[in-house]
Amino acid sequence: MNIPSKPASIDVEIHGNFVDGREVEAGNGAMLDIRNPATGDVIARIPNSTADDIDRAMKSARAAFEGKAWGGMDTRARARLVNRLADAFEANLDSLYRLETLNNGRPVNETRAQLSRLPDFFRYFAGLALSRRDSVIPVEGAYLNYTLRTPIGIVANCTPFNHPLMILCKSLAVVLATGCVTVVKPSEYTPLTTLKLAQIFTEAGLPPGVFNVVLGLGASAGKMLAEHGDINKLVLTGGTEAGRIAGSAAAKVFAHQTMELGGKTPVMVFDDFDVDRAVNYAAFGAFIGAGQTCVCASRHIVQASIYDEFVEKLQAKTRTIRVGDPFDPSTQMGPVISAKQRDRVLTYANYGHADGARLVTGGVAAKVPGHDNGYFVEPTVFADVKSDMRIFQEEVFGPFTSVTPFKDEADALRLANDSPFGLAAAIRTRDVARAHRVAANVKAGIVWINDHHRLDPASPWGGVDDSGIGRECGAESFNDHFNTKSVMVATHEQPFDWYRDTANQKRLN
Repeated sequence: MNIPSKPASIDVEIHGNFVDGREVEAGNGAMLDIRNPATGDVIARIPNSTADDIDRAMKSARAAFEGKAWGGMDTRARARLVNRLADAFEANLDSLYRLETLNNGRPVNETRAQLSRLPDFFRYFAGLALSRRDSVIPVEGAYLNYTLRTPIGIVANCTPFNHPLMILCKSLAVVLATGCVTVVKPSEYTPLTTLKLAQIFTEAGLPPGVFNVVLGLGASAGKMLAEHGDINKLVLTGGTEAGRIAGSAAAKVFAHQTMELGGKTPVMVFDDFDVDRAVNYAAFGAFIGAGQTCVCASRHIVQASIYDEFVEKLQAKTRTIRVGDPFDPSTQMGPVISAKQRDRVLTYANYGHADGARLVTGGVAAKVPGHDNGYFVEPTVFADVKSDMRIFQEEVFGPFTSVTPFKDEADALRLANDSPFGLAAAIRTRDVARAHRVAANVKAGIVWINDHHRLDPASPWGGVDDSGIGRECGAESFNDHFNTKSVMVATHEQPFDWYRDTANQKRLN
């Protein structure tokens, strides 16, 4: 797809699944429209995969896993290939970030910055593959005990619309570095960069079948992929209920699971922290990606002594954010992904009013000249929010944050942990001891102290409770892509017959 810097009109492309290194026809004839969320225009059409389509992709992946071209490749050769894929990604960065902006509406400044980091994920895991060592384990007696690790096989990956390539690559990089294969079902809203990357990697030398893509609705194609009897691991980023359904299906075949699900990130702002800096982090944490992130800074819990100042300054900061055409370099926030998502955000604004919270700014659809059919929402802040309100407890997934006062550290932690979720949390303080104390006691898998949204391929990423299970990134993710085999070798030459003198045997195992 050729994307001008500010596309006025684009030919509608028809795509199929990507299997065995090429696009193939799929579905039963009905096609799904892919829209540019900034304009509402149809930019592509994709099939809704059938069970036969899913099975075809899975059989292709299994053949690649067991075949010589990929399954027989040694570790060093595979690491060199993964590094070449990282180079190919970088060489195509310009077209990838523009296509991502076209498909999911994030401003070009965001997609460029985010996608430019992704080649490092491949390089990091290629390095881990080269440095990996199996264990020799000290055991009792004259025995040598060591472990062998083998790639688990097929990783089914269901990715969301908010960060299509970043969330894909967090899994794809480790899949390729460990010698596994993958079948990816991207969001039905944002499949275009996933298809493009599959093509780029194939042209860079990735063997056919290693990276297959199936298209369609999550409720049908995604469900069939999660239920497929030949998956060895399920990776899913999405809503908590979708995770429960998919996870239950994958559990029937005892597949490994990594799920990053919903979140309601608490940000605890203490009165020893600079208020202006806290406000800048608040706007960044809440409104980057139009707030469509699982780690959106959606609950600001602010010490009472600075509460009024914080709310006033956050109002002023939020009103300066430029909402507009995502291809315009001056734009700071683009649309949400769909009309449905826009309406969801506005519904939660109504909940805020109904439950007695105070609207500080936003809460309505945004008008962007020349983009009348786009899905724009003004960045929204509610204050005086109590912990039993829906906007405090439920994930909105849009440019929407709340502010709640707290009295002391214990009160801040009580409010922060009053949630079914436990993905991320953030702390704003200059008190080092307090920072570590609160980080240890807040319910979360990720904690930022005086920062937000930071991630690294070496740092584990994931949550607890309703925010999911397992970890992406780091050695934790790498190790979960292997089956571990323990080999016990008797190094003695002693005679053995359990049944000759059973009563005097000292040990059975």
